[in-house]
Amino acid sequence: MEKVLLTGAAGFIASRVAAQLLDQGVEVVAIDNFNDAYDVRLKHHRMEALRGRAGLTFIEGDIESKALVDQVFAEHRFDTVFNLAARAGVRYSIENPDVYFSTNVDGTRHLLQAMRFHGVKKFLLASTSSLYAGTPMPFNEETPVDRPLSPYAASKKAAEVLAYTYHHLFGLDVSILRFFTVYGPAGRPDMAPFRFIRWIDEGTTIEMFGDGSQARDFTYVDDIARGTILAAKPLGYEIINLGGGQRPTTLMELIAAMEERLGRKAVIDHKPFNKADMMETWADISKAKRLLGWEPEIPLEEGLDRTIGWYRDNRDLARALVI
Repeated sequence: MEKVLLTGAAGFIASRVAAQLLDQGVEVVAIDNFNDAYDVRLKHHRMEALRGRAGLTFIEGDIESKALVDQVFAEHRFDTVFNLAARAGVRYSIENPDVYFSTNVDGTRHLLQAMRFHGVKKFLLASTSSLYAGTPMPFNEETPVDRPLSPYAASKKAAEVLAYTYHHLFGLDVSILRFFTVYGPAGRPDMAPFRFIRWIDEGTTIEMFGDGSQARDFTYVDDIARGTILAAKPLGYEIINLGGGQRPTTLMELIAAMEERLGRKAVIDHKPFNKADMMETWADISKAKRLLGWEPEIPLEEGLDRTIGWYRDNRDLARALVI
């Protein structure tokens, strides 16, 4: 890779992908619209860590705008497109599905069309383990995922199918990456790891939907970013899980590990389980090992140390964020 387009660049995963690409000497044209899906101060914080890096061109804009996407492709010649821009989150998609489809589907379509007409061949799409809800574990890429349980999962499935169509009709080389519960420094404030750390540190009651026995295949953000970049190799059309690949960690186990590191006990208010949520996630990562030579390197214990270290170093920001 010499020059790539990276969408959603101020996002949690994409900002780490940008940093790793720049470390490798790749020129990165980064787009983000700084939407208000969560507190934009965190997005600006991530971009500050990238600002001034050699090889980075930043464009504030939205891939929902076909005119903007066409302009970007007219002004730059890319060899790879990393589409990490997305509206994420299961519960909010039930309340406001429209924005999920306009970003996750229409935005993807604009990129694929531009690639078609500008001769760009490699496309990477960030997808989700939420598609596996209701299927046997560990989740395998060959498992049919035709009955998504939330508008968010449905929008990601639609984007996957759309990418396959462009692979079939126009020869695009496509890597679909299904991410599993990503956590780490500067993580999304709408996700459990960030919220639990802050609530325990503040002494605020944790709102937990369910009894805490639900489990996740937590995966450290730098491992996810590394796997995403490895998937930029020619693969044809492949769907690949990027996850921890080990026994899932329950939310109560996660909280216990945080309590130990923060030196405080959590106060928990259990609420009814949300039927749109999954009880467990667990990735079969044998395909990632075979095709990419990838497996996670950062165990949960080390990842939590790094995440809580970031929180302590940025406590004023972390406590000020709206969650």
